[in-house]
Amino acid sequence: MKALTIALASAVALGQAQAQLVVTPAWLSSHLNDRNLVLLHVGDRTEAREQFAKAHIPGARFVELDDISLSSMNHEDSLMLEMPSPEVLRQKLIALGISDDSHVVVYPADDDISPSTRVMLTLDHAGLGAQSSLLDGGLRAWNDAKLATSATTVAPKPGKLSALHTKPVITDVAYVKSRLKAPGFHLIDGRAGAYYDGVRDGMKPGRRGHVPGAKSIPYTSVTDGKGRLKSADELTRLFAAAGIGAKDTVVAYCHIGQQATAVLFAARSLGHPVLLYDGSFQEWGRRTDLPVELPAP
Repeated sequence: MKALTIALASAVALGQAQAQLVVTPAWLSSHLNDRNLVLLHVGDRTEAREQFAKAHIPGARFVELDDISLSSMNHEDSLMLEMPSPEVLRQKLIALGISDDSHVVVYPADDDISPSTRVMLTLDHAGLGAQSSLLDGGLRAWNDAKLATSATTVAPKPGKLSALHTKPVITDVAYVKSRLKAPGFHLIDGRAGAYYDGVRDGMKPGRRGHVPGAKSIPYTSVTDGKGRLKSADELTRLFAAAGIGAKDTVVAYCHIGQQATAVLFAARSLGHPVLLYDGSFQEWGRRTDLPVELPAP
């Protein structure tokens, strides 16, 4: 009977997690002591790690994108920020303390949500999307709500995670190339407009411009001035302006597969199926056998 009670409680907790793609500071504050909560503070580089050591949401674990991805330092020939194989990814998630019944809450260390949405897409790919939430507004919103932070860091205990049943949210260059002129193919460039327009250089080596037929939705346009996701009405209008209908699949790319995930997260919040072209323009732009497009003069 006790085992059944525990199992039912876990099922209820998991069901609650499935209902919340985005959570508020108030919600998180009331769930900080949940047994199955895994809280991930997403930052990058030494400065972010030092800031984490000074102040983070109690119980959070520091995560940078190298912890959940594969990157080659040979940027001339190889790619940054690629999705690991299922087993490699499973081991990385286990090291973060993630288990089969975890509810993972991810939050940005600053106003840029794209590192956190890359983590969210990775969790969705791992089959944990229904158990993962993004804290809207991240650490800034938590501080604005005058909620307590902590300087105490604790190494996570390894999780207990079964073999992953991955979800197909990642696609490749062959898929994009084969659909360039296909009707109903909605490809979004999540980079800043200056890169889409070819005004600025992208990754080196590479070319200026964008993948032919792609529409521009800069990743910064899906959030407000405080790093919070815009309303459903605002996002619907944003995607409609790019020709995307209510049930259309959204495929996105950026420089290396990070910024585009913010666009895809916004699309997912509206119920759109999503796909990330993981190689992004780092791969497309360096391949001279693939076409690029610039705006008409």
